Amino acid sequence: MTEPFETYRSTVFPWHCDQFGHMNARWYAAFFDDASFHLYHQVGLSYGQMREVGSIIPVVAETTIEYRHEMLAGDLMIVRAGFTRLGNKSLNRTARLYNADSGDLCAVEHARDVFFDETTRRSAPMPDGFREILQTGLMPADTEAVQ
Repeated sequence: MTEPFETYRSTVFPWHCDQFGHMNARWYAAFFDDASFHLYHQVGLSYGQMREVGSIIPVVAETTIEYRHEMLAGDLMIVRAGFTRLGNKSLNRTARLYNADSGDLCAVEHARDVFFDETTRRSAPMPDGFREILQTGLMPADTEAVQ
């Protein structure tokens, strides 16, 4: 098991905020999505490497976001993420968005990615060699235990 990887940093800008003055839910989803691309790269599996093995790629099948603490315009954020389960055709990953100044955990995303064959348009087994690489990013699933 490993510590989560830092996968994203940004600033909350006024245009990220809704009429109530805090960052709107649509932006959390976008930031977590951006962070997910970096997670694969952080463990050593680039999208270029994925393309070299053929038409099987990971796609998001399910995602949930737990909102814990609001983010306001001017706040700095850090996202840390890791994989929590590696299956034969899918994997689970968790990402946590923190306020960089206060350290407050502001949101947690739980996602399931499925390996998808772009040719057949169906789920497919994880390509050979991917598991060994992805295991380097495996962390405990408990959202409270790893911060």
